[in-house]
Amino acid sequence: MIEKTFTVAKVENTLVTFALPKPQACSGCDGKCGSLTFAKLFANKRSELTIESKERLEVGQKVDLALDDSHVIKMSLLTYMVPLLLALIFTIVSTNVFVLAELWQVLFAIIGGYVGFILAKEKQKGLKNRIKIKKIHPISLPITQINGD
Repeated sequence: MIEKTFTVAKVENTLVTFALPKPQACSGCDGKCGSLTFAKLFANKRSELTIESKERLEVGQKVDLALDDSHVIKMSLLTYMVPLLLALIFTIVSTNVFVLAELWQVLFAIIGGYVGFILAKEKQKGLKNRIKIKKIHPISLPITQINGD
């Protein structure tokens, strides 16, 4: 189970939008492996995740979201293998069925890869339905010093 804490950015009826945290380097090597470079490269990009929820949430509230590992593995397989397999199938068909020249075979491979990419992207849209709210953190007020204490 993959779990991560997100902040509620917007609530509209049953649709809840979460602000994704900025990527950071792990503490293992302090970014020497390249994760810090990617974090800096995409730091300006503000990402959001919108899911449907019946829970009562407020803007600014912290929520733990969970996703089963098996869904990540299936989506990774779809993302990489479907475009590759369709590119290969389109190339084989253009070579053996249509007996086309090499340039057309390359064009068919690109078209097959693109069709596979579109199919995988459409299938990934259903992944948002698999994200579950694991824990809702209460909204806490900041601790302040009161005069006389």
